[in-house]
Amino acid sequence: MDPAQLNWLAVITATLAGFFIGGLWYGPLFGKEWTALIGRTEEEARKANMARVYGTTIVLNFIAATSLAMLIGTAGWQAGLFYGFLAGFTFVAMAFGVTYLFESRPLKLWCINAGYQVVFFSAMGAILGAWH
Repeated sequence: MDPAQLNWLAVITATLAGFFIGGLWYGPLFGKEWTALIGRTEEEARKANMARVYGTTIVLNFIAATSLAMLIGTAGWQAGLFYGFLAGFTFVAMAFGVTYLFESRPLKLWCINAGYQVVFFSAMGAILGAWH
């Protein structure tokens, strides 16, 4: 698909969906478990350079949303949801799985992080498919 034909407002909305979903996922839903599993305290997390973390996250999510929009093309929201799920589950979650195995990371941490990616990519796909 030609990038000039993309709905850039949809791409930006899909990009920002990651912040909304991530805020819930790594906040009230799994925040305490995730923080314990990565071995970081809330105080340590607050000391991070949040401008760099959030700024880089926006750029990376934008690249992912743009790529997914090009793959989805003019499909509707249901196809977009399905394609987003496939990308999140079969590409991202499985790649995380291989890395987590070699790094001997806990299964629970993989479930939290990979689960977020599956939900995020599915939401991006639905947004991009509905609003092509």
